[in-house]
Amino acid sequence: MISTANVGLQYGKRVLFEKVSIKFNPGNCYGIIGANGAGKSTFLKILSGEIEPQQGQVIVDPGDRVSVLKQDQNAYDVFTVIQTVIMGNKRLSDIMIEKDSLYAKSDFSDKDGIRVSELEAEFAELNGWNAETEAAELLEGLGILNTEHHKQMSEMGGSEKVRVLLAQALFGNPDILLLDEPTNNLDATTVLWLEDFLADFQNTVIVVSHDRHFMDAVCTHIADIDFSQIQLFTGNYSFWYESSQLILRQKQDANRKADDKKKELQEFIARFSANASKSRQATSRKKLLDKLVFEEIKPSSRKYPYIIFKPKTDTRNQILEVKGLKKTIDGTDVFSQMNFTVDSGDKIAFISHDGLTISALFDILTDTKNADHGSFKWGATAHIGYFPRINDHFFTGDMSIMDWLQQYSEVKEEPWIRSFLGKMLFSGEESLKKVKVLSGGEKVRCLIAKLMLEAPNTLILDQPTNHLDLESITSLNDGLKAFTGNILFASHDHLFTETIANRIIEILPGGIIDRRISYDEYLRDEKVKSLRATLMQQ
Repeated sequence: MISTANVGLQYGKRVLFEKVSIKFNPGNCYGIIGANGAGKSTFLKILSGEIEPQQGQVIVDPGDRVSVLKQDQNAYDVFTVIQTVIMGNKRLSDIMIEKDSLYAKSDFSDKDGIRVSELEAEFAELNGWNAETEAAELLEGLGILNTEHHKQMSEMGGSEKVRVLLAQALFGNPDILLLDEPTNNLDATTVLWLEDFLADFQNTVIVVSHDRHFMDAVCTHIADIDFSQIQLFTGNYSFWYESSQLILRQKQDANRKADDKKKELQEFIARFSANASKSRQATSRKKLLDKLVFEEIKPSSRKYPYIIFKPKTDTRNQILEVKGLKKTIDGTDVFSQMNFTVDSGDKIAFISHDGLTISALFDILTDTKNADHGSFKWGATAHIGYFPRINDHFFTGDMSIMDWLQQYSEVKEEPWIRSFLGKMLFSGEESLKKVKVLSGGEKVRCLIAKLMLEAPNTLILDQPTNHLDLESITSLNDGLKAFTGNILFASHDHLFTETIANRIIEILPGGIIDRRISYDEYLRDEKVKSLRATLMQQ
């Protein structure tokens, strides 16, 4: 078990945590939530010992091992992939290194023999004989092929390094597992594997993630950071969100009778428990749902941006035709002979093992880059709005947010611009902040505001949820579900993709798979799996 006692931390006048006392018990998975800047990642660093709190302490049961998902991708470049994973259990790794150095000595002494004997005994206790097998299984589950296990980490790409570091964190059955954004750079198949792994994990998991589907699949509890405190709730993220919104609406309705309120809450709990009982979590965890209570859930201090897309004009019939499109980057074909059409009403999720492939396609379709071969033609009624994955070039110079947005608006009056920015959570003096110093999430909100003002009927969105907090993701998700135009998009957010897309196009080395079905149906489709395996080999 890991717990905190009166933990406090502040930077200048900004108080992140004040007298936080909380316990995290074995067998549970805790999702840490909070607005951007609330201190989610900082709290994980406090639990891991990377950051010392200014008040209070972190208490770990004697003998328990804490494992952390490392963020520095280049820290293990001098080691092999398999060595890097085994280093997740530092004591076991240290024993293996010391053993090897002793066995390699040319003047092996009796003292060395005694030491080796001690090390071998501890090595066996730590299940060392199975270490490489366990590490290999984790790597393969995370999509790292056996042929790559003995490569140097310096030879691995960025997304592969992330997977190796995740295997390192999971290795050796740690007592306490701390994961900060573990689904980043993972494809849908690998995320499902991780969900299964954590559902069966018997020890303590504490996770920060912006992936709502993942949080729903693995979390048994939610730890909400708000008002410099952390409040613990039983249930997954959707339960916390829906119940907190329900209670907020009820508090705003002063005329509602107490009995009606109680009845509605009881009905909600019953519905949630019935749905959650069908989840993929382990049976022992499902029993927690019987203990759900509302009394301590409070309305959140968070604010949600107002996101709504209203196209100026409608699209008609076929709006895009792509013929024989090919693009090569650094000598490698990222796609070739790509053919598809887009019809009015299509909301298409593009998926690929390599996100750069989709970015290249979107850049071509928006005339940002040129294709090597092939052609595409937009329909006469298509009015395109583009959100590129790489967007820093929009935010250079000394413009304020207000001046920056004003250049994209037909209405130039300052009060109107300020009002619009307020809906996007840039209130008061924040609207005068220079765009060159904006955070990643603030830049995304600015670009979404720009798209709203442009009022296109066709949106091309490349990872629009990157850098956003859960509140902004939820608002964007709702805005796109209600959008009446066309959408071509890519996102790592499972729930975002599932609730928006009515068509899936997967880009593979040997071609594309194009299906007019939902994302969940696509992932379960056996014919798709078979075709994917064929196209991966071409």
